[in-house]
Amino acid sequence: MRFAPCTASSPRRRGSSFSRLLRGIQNRVPAFAGMTLLLIAGFARAEVETVKPEIVLNAQQEALYKSLLPELRCLVCQNESLAESQASLAADLRYEVRGLVAKGEDEAQVKKYLTDRYGDFVLYKPPLEKRTALLWAGPALLLLTGLLMLLAFTRRTRAAPAGAATPDPAALKKILDEDQDEDKKP
Repeated sequence: MRFAPCTASSPRRRGSSFSRLLRGIQNRVPAFAGMTLLLIAGFARAEVETVKPEIVLNAQQEALYKSLLPELRCLVCQNESLAESQASLAADLRYEVRGLVAKGEDEAQVKKYLTDRYGDFVLYKPPLEKRTALLWAGPALLLLTGLLMLLAFTRRTRAAPAGAATPDPAALKKILDEDQDEDKKP
């Protein structure tokens, strides 16, 4: 049996409420599945590690590479050297340093390249320059300030006059008696 398509002039057919519910659910399942997949994809954190070709160093370059790593700071960990850090950025920096050493650059050139790119913070021992002078002199200035404050405090306590430390009991009693007499007067 074939049904004629529903047009404006033909009467509308109504099914049971259960069949309408099923049709509504069937129409929404693909949209719901699509939104769920988008949500999962949005929250998923995929970390793709690219395979980098190994950089081979000779014995002299390997010694330079290993001596550089403890002198360079991991930019993520901040309190670990590149040799100690397990962060992925540290691995990238180690690979970069290895590549620079393989190209034949010396210690100064590698450090200059890294400081130009990341700043003096990448070095455990930043150079003494105008902009890093406070960094180097800061601890000494703080220590000197503390010693001067301690010296001033100890001198002030020693220089207190001996006569001012012990008041005359008779004078104090006289002042108190005068205050009590004034309080009693109307």
